[in-house]
Amino acid sequence: QVQLVESGGGLVQAGDSLRLSCVSSGGTFAETAMGWFRQAPGKVREFVAAIKGTGGFTLYKDSVKGRFTISRDNAENTMYLQMSSLKAEDTAVYYCAADPSSRYIRVGVPDYGMSSWGKGTVVIVSS
Repeated sequence: QVQLVESGGGLVQAGDSLRLSCVSSGGTFAETAMGWFRQAPGKVREFVAAIKGTGGFTLYKDSVKGRFTISRDNAENTMYLQMSSLKAEDTAVYYCAADPSSRYIRVGVPDYGMSSWGKGTVVIVSS
């Protein structure tokens, strides 16, 4: 069973940068597609970014393209989300997610097939 632990959230000002980390345990990390989702207060959870098991292929929500970068270090079983030019609308709880059944990002499947979830890390961007 995959376990995920996020870190790196915090309170920042608009325009600042922040890097989130997600450490995975209990699975074969390089065989697992990973992603970041977020849930803002009063809103449903939404997709932010995803990365293929071996890296090299990524997907992003349109509103974060050019500002956020997803990456992974398979030697450290860790995924990252580098966020820059943060906006107030990026305020949310950010969740790390994994699809242990596929190394590929399953486009068209609910939540891109992600079935393992972390507990989340809070990002607050003040304007």
